[in-house]
Amino acid sequence: MIGISDKTMAIHKDKLYAGYVAKNKEVVEKIHALFDSGKADGNATYSELRGLKTAESFAANGVYLHEWYFDVLYGDGDNSGAPELSKALAAKFGSFDEAIKKMSTLAMATRGWAVLCWDTKIGMLKQYNSDAHDQGGVWGCLPIIVLDVYEHAYFIDFGSDRKSYIEAFWKNFNWAKAEAMYLKVRGIKV
Repeated sequence: MIGISDKTMAIHKDKLYAGYVAKNKEVVEKIHALFDSGKADGNATYSELRGLKTAESFAANGVYLHEWYFDVLYGDGDNSGAPELSKALAAKFGSFDEAIKKMSTLAMATRGWAVLCWDTKIGMLKQYNSDAHDQGGVWGCLPIIVLDVYEHAYFIDFGSDRKSYIEAFWKNFNWAKAEAMYLKVRGIKV
């Protein structure tokens, strides 16, 4: 990949992402064990069950967001493989180049995740930011482009230069994969 090292990706996938996968499995197992023990307490102020369910949404979103992020990497940045998505981005943001510029600026404005999604309630593309895995996501939205802007995604290669990392993300973007997701979800309205 251009600018994003194999070392960064190995740490990102093999340690951080793998940790979310393992922790999600562990939390789900603890929830089942708690119910099996008959000690599940549904207290909304504090209970072991409440803590586990909060941890479950954080860990599950950590898994899913990373998977969507990894899914759209390892490309050549050429958007010709995404004619429909490119057209939709141009319609939403004014032009394709303006879409990349605005999405990059939006990514600079978040602490964790910048997500372009299909919002099934309004039946259109929307961009939402999320400072944490379990905060900022919007129900009914299906991610198409997920950009991880936590420091672990770029610090080894770019130090604190998040802007250069975001530029490298677009150079390595797999537009064909994003196009496939867009074609799958567009038109869904609930």
